[in-house]
Amino acid sequence: MAINVVDEAKRCLQCKVPMCRKGCPISTNIPEMNKLFLEFKKDEAGKMLFENNPLSAICSLVCNHEKQCEGNCVLGRKGSPVHISSIENYISDAYLDHLNLTRQESKNQRVAIIGGGPAGITISVILAQRGYDVTIFESRDKIGGVLRYGIPEFRLPKTVLDRYQAQLSKVGIKIRPHTVVGHALTIDDLERDGYEAIFIGTGVWRPKKLGIKGESLGNVHFAIDYLANPDVYELGKRLVIIGAGNSAMDVARTATRKGVSEVYVFCRRGHAAASVRELEYAEADGVQILYGYRPDEFTDNGVLYKIATMDEEDNVLSMSEQKFFEADSIIVAASQGAMNRIVSTTTGIETTDKGLLHTDERGSTTRDGIFGAGDVVNGARTVVEAVKYSKEVAEAMDEYLTKRRNK
Repeated sequence: MAINVVDEAKRCLQCKVPMCRKGCPISTNIPEMNKLFLEFKKDEAGKMLFENNPLSAICSLVCNHEKQCEGNCVLGRKGSPVHISSIENYISDAYLDHLNLTRQESKNQRVAIIGGGPAGITISVILAQRGYDVTIFESRDKIGGVLRYGIPEFRLPKTVLDRYQAQLSKVGIKIRPHTVVGHALTIDDLERDGYEAIFIGTGVWRPKKLGIKGESLGNVHFAIDYLANPDVYELGKRLVIIGAGNSAMDVARTATRKGVSEVYVFCRRGHAAASVRELEYAEADGVQILYGYRPDEFTDNGVLYKIATMDEEDNVLSMSEQKFFEADSIIVAASQGAMNRIVSTTTGIETTDKGLLHTDERGSTTRDGIFGAGDVVNGARTVVEAVKYSKEVAEAMDEYLTKRRNK
């Protein structure tokens, strides 16, 4: 049943200390949003949301609302919380086409944004508005990063990202698709050509392998690869997914829509890491979650595994004998790490022991003028966390460029 956003906004209590806002990682002023909306000031509400979170139209669709804004709504203590995500999406989606991004007077300083994901888009919008000449270097055909190539269409329509790309072009941001910095072009090339500050937001696209026998077989795939283009995979009728986070649920729900009749998720623990909402949707789609199932080896026709018996804190009490689970295909959804193309072709940029970019709290790397944010710094996190941190990094880049300009 469709949510009546007007009725939902009317349910807002306008709390003096809004717990919904405290629960939002980017502190969205939810009571003010509802107030403006009910006063027929939808565009004003949209402007407020965009200025606080340039990806509001996206976060309203993909955030884990049950743990954030809606999960902290006081009405949820005894009943149903205000459906904040639906109100925010209604306002933000409409405002996206009314955007009139303006540029300050040109600073005549070039900024390179490597990676057109959530962090790259956020920083591009902020710096372009402040008069910087921004170019996004995107390795794929369109911007969006994990939003476009890691989240299924049924959760995030790609037309939303196309509309964002159109707005970036309007404000003068240049986009170079199919350009991988670290191959033909390097950081040194960008600096040679006058880019005074460079942002790295390349995400985490290297799948994390389990390191068990059979992982290179032809019927075994990685989640991040599958989600990028599900239509090129032939998975058969019976699929096993290893891992039980939100990506695993995205894979499972996509597979059911692509004709896989039996989808099973192997969850190592007694509870899934996925959000309650995503888990419920997956189960509603017919996905079966198998708790305590731990793979030992992949074969051409299935998985050798054991079942762990655990206590309430997920401590293993016992393990079963090895069993066999028949499957046509297997998809490993065990997180992912950063590529090393840029680091391997650039001197002076340090990484952490996990292969992520080493930065200070404001995004500065160990090489002057180069900044980083998003998953390539923090590992796989939520979109709203990437936006929050990227806003701070954009401020640091602006300060850095201002100092260079005033020398």
